[in-house]
Amino acid sequence: MLKLLVPVDGSANSDRVIDHLIHDRAAGEATELHLLNVQIPVDSGHARMFFSSSDVEAYHREEGQQALKTAREKLDAAGMTYTWHVAVGPVAGTIVGFAHEHACDRIVMGEHGSSALTHLLLGSVASEVSRSASVPVMLVK
Repeated sequence: MLKLLVPVDGSANSDRVIDHLIHDRAAGEATELHLLNVQIPVDSGHARMFFSSSDVEAYHREEGQQALKTAREKLDAAGMTYTWHVAVGPVAGTIVGFAHEHACDRIVMGEHGSSALTHLLLGSVASEVSRSASVPVMLVK
């Protein structure tokens, strides 16, 4: 069984990945699908002065669940099974670490359509994951 990791950020790019997976499921082998939303940590010392760690955790969880909502609805409507996860950390590193820890066979993610110059200057999560992952990374436009 092929184990796929699908990072989801709630964007149209993430939706295209889910649509692609739903479309291709009839032609492919059995898959174990993991949806992952990575929340950027709220590290500000000011935030810690006003909010408890449980409040910050609840915020990350709620934001992650909101980002996963459309993907989950689409997969539910298609009758596909999946597991969803919300993690907190640096986005690319957390995706790569999750894939390694959960022995995923492939990462399937959306590619944000930035210009070549912007991509060269700033990089992107997709390119960082592609460079760092020890498993194949499939980018869906």
